[in-house]
Amino acid sequence: MSDELISILVLVVVFVIATTRSINMGALSFAAAFGVGELVADFSADHIFAGFPGDLFVVLVGVTYLFALARANGTTDWLVHASIRLVGGRVALIPWVMFAVSGALTAIGAVSPAAVAIVAPLALSFAARYQISPLLMGAMVVHGSQGGGFSPISIYGSIVNGIVDREKLPGNEITLFLASLVVNLIIAAVVFVVCGGLKLPRAAVAADEKREDGAEEAPADAEGRLTPARIATLAALVALVVAVLAFDLDAGLTSISLAVALSVFWPDHGKKAVNEVTWPTVLLICGVLTYVGVLDEMGTIDYAGKAVSDIGIPLLAALLLCYIGAIVSAFASSVGIMGALIPLAVPFLAQGDIGAVGMIAALAVSATVVDVSPFSTNGALVLANAPDVDRDRFFRQLMVYGGIMVVAVPPVVWLAMVVPGLG
Repeated sequence: MSDELISILVLVVVFVIATTRSINMGALSFAAAFGVGELVADFSADHIFAGFPGDLFVVLVGVTYLFALARANGTTDWLVHASIRLVGGRVALIPWVMFAVSGALTAIGAVSPAAVAIVAPLALSFAARYQISPLLMGAMVVHGSQGGGFSPISIYGSIVNGIVDREKLPGNEITLFLASLVVNLIIAAVVFVVCGGLKLPRAAVAADEKREDGAEEAPADAEGRLTPARIATLAALVALVVAVLAFDLDAGLTSISLAVALSVFWPDHGKKAVNEVTWPTVLLICGVLTYVGVLDEMGTIDYAGKAVSDIGIPLLAALLLCYIGAIVSAFASSVGIMGALIPLAVPFLAQGDIGAVGMIAALAVSATVVDVSPFSTNGALVLANAPDVDRDRFFRQLMVYGGIMVVAVPPVVWLAMVVPGLG
């Protein structure tokens, strides 16, 4: 049995154990990375640690730390009520507002995880306050960010169009953008219906009404006051947006720096916020991605992609590449997998049997629409920032939803974009 197949089987075993025993999947994945890396691939410890997602670790800790501070001093409550007033008290509109804001941020240049890091904590705080499904709200934020993610001036769009130019393939920037926007908009509409969006209040509701669980909200005047701590926190959130969008600074490092600055002036809030960082989620995500890094270094991903590209039936190979893009991207970098798969598709695209524009659009959508998976950066941010939820149950919901995206989307985009020979 090849090393690549062994590494895939170990990943399957990790999933089986994690879903049948009360063991953090991240801890299991660290053990798997050590076992496979040392015993199968003959990697050193330093080589194994090279796959540890340090940037994502800081993003998860920094963003959850900053927004835990915002919850501790009442800033998120203030923002939730301000959002209600902005849409005239119509709760049903809020998920679509979050979809639109996330999409606008990525369309004008924010990388998708940065947009989700900015929007998801507020969106999920709102969901907790008004008894909206966290899966619905999280999915709207992620699909919104992917809907705008391939505009001609976006990060994802620029990268993919650059790969297309480098490989001397025909491309169409507008088709790529619209393909992602339409698919994510349709999915968002379906999720809105399935997850109870039609049951949300369309008529105006009072910002200080009682919650459905019977608990009284804080008095409206208390919610509306801007204390010094809240003003400073709002300024920090604005600074985060400006730093990420205007100066291209790292969202995680910026968030944790702002959180530390706030903690210096309000140490009681800071102490409480550190305890609310979702450390089990951080362990889970970082462990799984460290093992995926070992797979990448072993060549397992390239092994699977090349095996598919050697298939003699172009349409079947195209479908399988879309599936590989979806599966791998659910655990790893969406841009990274697109950068690997588009060149692998060049040989049969050059034959002219498959339209390049449609194939590239299908690969791009397949590799990004699955980012609601809890193992992707976007899904991890949604999981980590959801207050007042059963986190294990929410993790399973995101995993199942991500699995549905992996199974269902590739054949649909293949039929719509590849089979007609678009481009």
